[in-house]
Amino acid sequence: MSSQILKKPAPYIALILAHLIWGANFVVAKVTLQEFPPMSLALLRFAFASLLLAPFFLAETTHPSFGGKKVKIEKQDLPKLIAIGVLIITLNITFFFEGIKRTTAINASILSLAIPMLAVLSGWWFLKEKVRLVNLFGIALGFIGATIIIGLPQMINGGTTSSVILGNILIILASISWVAGATISKKILKTYSSLTVTAIAFLVGTISFLIPAATEYVQDPTWINQITILGILGLAYMTFLSSISAYFLFEWGLSKTSVIAADLFQYIEPFAATILAVSVLNETISTLFLLGASLIAIGVYLGTLAKEAHHRHHKAHRV
Repeated sequence: MSSQILKKPAPYIALILAHLIWGANFVVAKVTLQEFPPMSLALLRFAFASLLLAPFFLAETTHPSFGGKKVKIEKQDLPKLIAIGVLIITLNITFFFEGIKRTTAINASILSLAIPMLAVLSGWWFLKEKVRLVNLFGIALGFIGATIIIGLPQMINGGTTSSVILGNILIILASISWVAGATISKKILKTYSSLTVTAIAFLVGTISFLIPAATEYVQDPTWINQITILGILGLAYMTFLSSISAYFLFEWGLSKTSVIAADLFQYIEPFAATILAVSVLNETISTLFLLGASLIAIGVYLGTLAKEAHHRHHKAHRV
């Protein structure tokens, strides 16, 4: 792959940039949630993202120069498309925001690496896909690492708080809901483009956050007056860069490379998140954390070995 990078570096640069954006987003989200209520932030993020994505969706579906053709949503597919939006946007983002408020950005970025392993298990259980022994061994290692990161061993010794453990568990639940949505989307993506599925998911998420965000405003209408330029920049980053720019960078890079090559760069995310979290949030790294992170990284590699299908995720809404 190194020779391909040297010959045609642009797609790989795009992939690296996408993963750097998603990695930094763990820290950006934690900082931004200090100013925005979680459901209000989610509503604003995906409302703006839906508006930004709309022209690209319309161009793809109506303009001949973009290969546009009219998209007809079949009635039997509508419940699945809505379910994808609820799982990948509504539940995933709700669990993630509530989790990142309680745990560290470093923990969240490492625990999110569990997604490919969960995808392999989901394909095995629900789609009857073949799984090799090395995959199961890798998944077992990854889950041991996740248990260490979550803090269950430390809780027994009184070395961590219940709030942090709850936050870590919520991050895992965010990954589970994302994988559940991605599992449903595997068949849907054979009929509809990734952009179409993403646009509908964004719209479903926006609608689903309306009532919770309104409830937050009724409970505390003064939060709007407390927003600073830092909060606005955080919202802009999550909307323009994480939801839109990284999506197109990843999809374009993926179209010019291979699925496996594209997702090899996923390890950049916790690396970027860790550097920013240590420098910006003053988070610390323990020896036990390094052990758990190493087990997860090895587990992801072995758990997804020769399982190319599970590297195919569309990630506009991961965090």
